[in-house]
Amino acid sequence: MTIDNTLVPLDRDGRILTISLDRAAKRNAINRELADQLDAALNQLDDDPDIWVGVLTGTSEIFSAGSDLRSRGDYMTDRGGEYGLIRRRRKKPLIAAVEGIALGGGLEMVLACDLVVASETATFGLPEVSRGVVATSGALFRGPRALPLNVAREILLLGDPIGAARAYALGFVNVVTRPGEARAGALTLARRLCKNAPVAVRASMHALDVLADREEERGWAATEEAIATMSASEDAREGVRAFFEKREPKWSGR
Repeated sequence: MTIDNTLVPLDRDGRILTISLDRAAKRNAINRELADQLDAALNQLDDDPDIWVGVLTGTSEIFSAGSDLRSRGDYMTDRGGEYGLIRRRRKKPLIAAVEGIALGGGLEMVLACDLVVASETATFGLPEVSRGVVATSGALFRGPRALPLNVAREILLLGDPIGAARAYALGFVNVVTRPGEARAGALTLARRLCKNAPVAVRASMHALDVLADREEERGWAATEEAIATMSASEDAREGVRAFFEKREPKWSGR
């Protein structure tokens, strides 16, 4: 069966699979079609024994603006959950290579990866509160795990992004590159990973995942509670209306 990968082109380099998001006209926002193609690409990474490492990137100008609001949440997949990635139980390392913005679900995709390479142009943010909603794809608990707690609070509660240099200084980004070189930097890391024993790498990943499992369960439960609170609010409806009408929201606090 031929798999459609028009929105998620793949590039194989020996043991490394580079997966690109290419819905640039919509800022790589995730809809049903893009989620399905990303899911298929990550299935290939998981299932092909000759592939040892994956690189996830966007275009030369943008990583991802997160969920396409017009999809109304229709981007879940069986193996990967949101976007085909967020709840996936991966066995192999996945490196995020970020150029430009990684906002909302875009940042949550980065948080779901194992290593992060960012160009100097990269910015990371969670603007959901400015739209009357909450981060739904892991950031409420993965953010405080990847960043100092007060910085996670800053990003989640203020909605303001941080740049690559600050993210590197805080330990979230592993490597900062010149503009346009994030993918090359990620491939350099991937090649270094491929020099190590793949069974040892996967066993180490599994051990790290086991430690995080209990926290993940509690994190998803807390996220569902936050979603329920948000979904019942007038502010959530106003935020979505204001976004589509391209105006400032008028919050009621209800």
